[in-house]
Amino acid sequence: MQINEKTQVAIIGAGPTGVELAVALTQADIPFLLFDAGQIGQTITWWPKHTRFFSTSERIAIPGLPLTVFDQQHPTNDDYLAYLRSVVQQFGIQAHAYQPVIEVKPLSGGDFLLITERKGIRQHYRAAFVVLATGGMAEPRLLNIPGEDLPHVSHFLNDPHVYFHQELLVVGGRNSAVEYALRCWRAGAKVTLSYHKSDFPKTSIKPALLQDIETVVREGNMRFLPGTVPVEITMQDVLLATTDELGNPLAGEIEQLPFDFVLLCTGYQADLTLFRQLGVDLLGAEQSPRFDPETMESNVPGVFVLGTVAGGTQSKFMHFIETSHAHVPKILTTIQQRLAGSSGVIR
Repeated sequence: MQINEKTQVAIIGAGPTGVELAVALTQADIPFLLFDAGQIGQTITWWPKHTRFFSTSERIAIPGLPLTVFDQQHPTNDDYLAYLRSVVQQFGIQAHAYQPVIEVKPLSGGDFLLITERKGIRQHYRAAFVVLATGGMAEPRLLNIPGEDLPHVSHFLNDPHVYFHQELLVVGGRNSAVEYALRCWRAGAKVTLSYHKSDFPKTSIKPALLQDIETVVREGNMRFLPGTVPVEITMQDVLLATTDELGNPLAGEIEQLPFDFVLLCTGYQADLTLFRQLGVDLLGAEQSPRFDPETMESNVPGVFVLGTVAGGTQSKFMHFIETSHAHVPKILTTIQQRLAGSSGVIR
């Protein structure tokens, strides 16, 4: 087997924290490779244009590299993607975009083999350390119902203009679903909002959004169907079941309604495939990886956890971009100490 390239650190995931660690390694003159299955900041590209972060610019900026927003408001996804591009260019970071790591495994001697695939071509890399920064929202959380894969159904937030004068069903009741339902309604869509609980989760929604959606619904401008969940989608209709107090569908209580488009804002989940391949322990219902909070090293020596994936698939969000900055110096310091002690050096 031919090794295409050897390096000290392989970062898997070129989101905000993956890029931040790449900057730190560049400044420390430690060789690394940065891989992503998509583009840098890929999951942020799933948002509609001009969507604003809940965090302010100084909280999501890489320490020492200010993110300036022209209107001094919360940055948009467009602002942040431009910022990430400028950081990558400024530090000469060569991101292996659209080159997913499909397999990673330990080698004798403590190093790791990474196998990637791009345009049908597989390549092999060897690294002393692996940093898993694949994010906590790597893929949609599916409902696994008939019709979920139809062309007019999406888990991704399109430009609201797409739904102008169309009957749109938005499924979900938290911040993203509420914000997008409001944006689509203001763009001229005929919006129905379905949520599996009996009312909005008031403690989980930003106060301004909650006040806005409750006013719009109360004034009859948007149809709200609490205590409902889709159980089947056809090309013309959606079958909505009534739910019990836990949000589970009740047998036999079905309403069939026509819609042109269906947007499933049912959340996203972490892709933990590489964690499982490496033997990283995954804990609890959220499948959060086991790691040492002082070093971010997992139970597998030489494998580190970085960013929001530290929380697995979060139900109550505690890991964000702004809380993940602290991971970077912990990982960097540990790797520097190992290299200084000649442990984990690529031979």
